[in-house]
Amino acid sequence: MEPAFLDKREHTDQPDRNRSIFNAAYYNNSTTKVDSSYSRKDFYKIWLISSECNLHFADKTIHITEPALIFSNPLVPYAYESLSAEGSGYWCIFKEEFIKTGDHTRLLQDAPLFNIGGNNVFLPDEEQLTRLINLYGQIIEELAGEYVYKYDVIKSYLNLIIHEGMKMAPSLSYQQPSGSGRIASLFLDLLERQFPIETPQQPMQLKKPGDFAYSLSVHVNHLNFAVKEITGKSTSTHIAERMISEAKTLLKQTGWTTADIAYSLGFGYANHFNNFFKKHTGTTPLSFRK
Repeated sequence: MEPAFLDKREHTDQPDRNRSIFNAAYYNNSTTKVDSSYSRKDFYKIWLISSECNLHFADKTIHITEPALIFSNPLVPYAYESLSAEGSGYWCIFKEEFIKTGDHTRLLQDAPLFNIGGNNVFLPDEEQLTRLINLYGQIIEELAGEYVYKYDVIKSYLNLIIHEGMKMAPSLSYQQPSGSGRIASLFLDLLERQFPIETPQQPMQLKKPGDFAYSLSVHVNHLNFAVKEITGKSTSTHIAERMISEAKTLLKQTGWTTADIAYSLGFGYANHFNNFFKKHTGTTPLSFRK
């Protein structure tokens, strides 16, 4: 990559409403932690990566070995697998409402970059890569500024990034995963789509391997075999680990009662949640919160 790609451009958080539906950042695989507040599934994402990686979809895997511009649709589940500890890049993430103004709305609807089932990985040449790096840098610089109309400026830069993508011809092949790989990928996506839990009034619906098997129209034994074969962990272990992770987040970051948290995770009674939490962590929810 060009040296400029490794030039970090930091920005400070600002308490404005647009920040909840748009963000952008430079990242480095070895030092940057993902901001979990932007991990929900209703965000579009455009990212520029420099490291070797795999993008796993339910029906294909794309192997990337050079700088790439990637467009993610919130309706298309995928998993990112980094194959390099030294990778770096830029990303911007936004909800549809952020760009729903005038011509920007038409562009988002018409751009084939976001079409379900379409190609969404593009390989910029050296000149395009330089322009993209500069555009991301300008967006991050605007985020850090105090200009009252900065988000209008950012939308213009975002518009230019989308146009840069539309100029590129997709040129990556993909591999069809095995039957087990596809089932395991779909299971992991169904599991992750239930999080983060934002209100106790909308509890997770899929809690047992049988629930997931029914949703995927496969026998539970087939699901268990596929998940174990591909990931090395049982279906139940994946579910329990993800529920414990979410429970810890809710205990730390919310004022919900343990009864509310229990219900949000699908437990009918708080004591069942307490027993589950203690079994997997060695402590009670209240002790963990303290």
